[in-house]
Amino acid sequence: MGQFIPLTSADGFGVSAYVAHPEGTPKAAVVVLQEIFGVNSHIQGVTDRFAAQGYLAIAPATFERVKTGVELGYTDADMTAGFGLKMAVEALPGPGVMPDIQAAIDYAAQTSGGKVGIIGFCWGGLLAWRAACTLSGLSAAAPYYGGGMTSEEEIARTPQCPVMAHFGDQDHWIPLEGVTAFATAQPEVEVHVYAANHGFNCDQRGSFNEAAAQLARERTLAFFAAKLA
Repeated sequence: MGQFIPLTSADGFGVSAYVAHPEGTPKAAVVVLQEIFGVNSHIQGVTDRFAAQGYLAIAPATFERVKTGVELGYTDADMTAGFGLKMAVEALPGPGVMPDIQAAIDYAAQTSGGKVGIIGFCWGGLLAWRAACTLSGLSAAAPYYGGGMTSEEEIARTPQCPVMAHFGDQDHWIPLEGVTAFATAQPEVEVHVYAANHGFNCDQRGSFNEAAAQLARERTLAFFAAKLA
């Protein structure tokens, strides 16, 4: 079980983050980036599970520049609220929320004494991709169904660390032709496509797909074990 701690970004903004520590010395660290539902029980659970795997894990609250303490569920009303918050963050002047993610990376590196990977889901997948391309201190990135990753602007980015990306072939938010375009333009990225819908990793959503989630988890853990050693 983790706890929330305060972080300070380079511009002086204070952001909270959920941190979970492993037993004993961390073998490395993982930054976990939220969906549009905040650092809710699902994201806290993901963070706790990485700690159980021996990683120091930290999930920064990437909505805090527009609203604090967001922990939504997965109803239609929650979806609408979360989408509005995401749009508000995306509308912030550059670099937006990226300094908060950098603060989490820096904390993870300093506290664990090891390499740092990043994983994100939904909007967090997009942010994980941007972090892999624009931030410092990362040794691996694993975005899951990153909404917007397949836009021309995002496809044109150049990752600075190894990336493994996970998509679902039934995702109506991310058409398969966009995934194909991304994979073609980014041959160095390891792209996996599952017979699943958007949000297939989240066991609190109707789109949860246990088989796809398990396979993606196994691949991601092996990827992090190799890149963060």
